[in-house]
Amino acid sequence: ANFCKEQLPKLTSKYPSLGKAKVYTPASYKWPNFLKKANLLNIMKQISVVAIIAIGMTMIIITAGIDLSVGSLVAFSGVVTALAIQSVGGDSPTTTHLFIGIASGVFACGLIGMFTGGMVTLFGIPAFIVTLGVMFVARGMSFILAESSPIPVQNPGFGWLGRGEGLLGLPNSVLLKVILFALAHLLMTRTTIGRYIYAVGGNPEAARLSGVPVKWILVFVYTL
Repeated sequence: ANFCKEQLPKLTSKYPSLGKAKVYTPASYKWPNFLKKANLLNIMKQISVVAIIAIGMTMIIITAGIDLSVGSLVAFSGVVTALAIQSVGGDSPTTTHLFIGIASGVFACGLIGMFTGGMVTLFGIPAFIVTLGVMFVARGMSFILAESSPIPVQNPGFGWLGRGEGLLGLPNSVLLKVILFALAHLLMTRTTIGRYIYAVGGNPEAARLSGVPVKWILVFVYTL
């Protein structure tokens, strides 16, 4: 706005028709609540799921691959988890039933990831094509298994990991994200598998000739 006011006399001398132009100065506005603790924690909690997915996606991208199915697999894992809890716990599931359901969801998506890695390595199908197909399959299976309706879990502890708060008032999902980030950092910088992942991404043929099990590494990252 100040720039416009400074330039207006020069412009009006060159273009007289601009002499009647009005310069509007928008009112300044501040967001005093954005940097407050509650808002920052809320943002961190909302991005925790995407951030956790990014751990595995980062490893896939390092190997020069891509996985388009992760969003649909989040929905699929939630459906499998809720159905497993409902089937073993009925209307009054216990904490043990919750863990069984969680393990079922993780195991189901792990199998799908292993299938994706197998299609990419054994059959040489581009990861873009495989994961695009898996994305639609997972989305369709989620609708079929859930019958397009919510699946209730009658245990207040079911929301503890996603909505509860733990150490120092931090949301549990944020704490889980930090722990997983630390483990992923150790995996990529302090283990043989981490070095192998970088080697496969740099040059898979050179890695294979160096003794790196390239196909198993690719299956590992897609499963993870």
